[in-house]
Amino acid sequence: MLQSDVERFLAEDLGEWDDSNRIVPEVEAQAYILAREECAISGLMEAARILDYLHLAHEALFDEGEFVPAGAVVMSIRGSARQILRGERLVLNILSRMSGITSITRECALKAGGTKVACTRKTTPGFRFYEKRAVMAGGGDPHRYNLSGALMIKDNHIKLLGLEQAIASAKKAASFTKRIEVEVEDLDQMTRAAELGVDIIMFDNMPPSEIRAGVERLTIMGLRDRVILEASGGITPQNVGQFATTGVDVVSLGALTREARWIDFSLEMAE
Repeated sequence: MLQSDVERFLAEDLGEWDDSNRIVPEVEAQAYILAREECAISGLMEAARILDYLHLAHEALFDEGEFVPAGAVVMSIRGSARQILRGERLVLNILSRMSGITSITRECALKAGGTKVACTRKTTPGFRFYEKRAVMAGGGDPHRYNLSGALMIKDNHIKLLGLEQAIASAKKAASFTKRIEVEVEDLDQMTRAAELGVDIIMFDNMPPSEIRAGVERLTIMGLRDRVILEASGGITPQNVGQFATTGVDVVSLGALTREARWIDFSLEMAE
């Protein structure tokens, strides 16, 4: 975590005066962070960076992405009681949010078997880096980080330019180091995109049966091994396994960040 992020997040939480913690004496204290429910944990690195900034000693008792049982102590903290309380809510919020994403990603990755599970750009503004890192901790793929990570031709590009012109323009504009991905809505678009030599084809909001038919068609045409296939749209933790068995290489779902439930952690002062 960048120091600028630590300072920004702390400033947001502490405000101008930090009235609540000014009444706490400057004494040495010991505290523990507890997981109130089982999860696959992440955010420990970020928590450590915050605690370092506050000049607190700490020890993480689990690794990033590791399964944590309910009731387990995940981190111990020692130092100024006032500083511990100043960092409490920020540390817990980050652990809760990131561990929720890691947990749902781990669930989806297990259901997908050997098919790669990826997130999307549906992330919290200002917190994308940490949410995508949480996906990686759960065994998922971060996909492109932003619009500069790959050249993706989406439905609105096709509406404005047409499929063939959009692909031609992409090939002209993209660096040789970047892949070109096309979002398709039917098998005719898929076929033409594959014939035009794009690197990745995304089946967008298509049912598993149609995706499976598309994979079979590309195989018959001798084009399957030339392209990475991704399924996206309408995929949830409940049906991810159905899409993962269609023959695609990747399933991507915004649910990894959009539907992730915050995990319940608490900070307790030692007696």
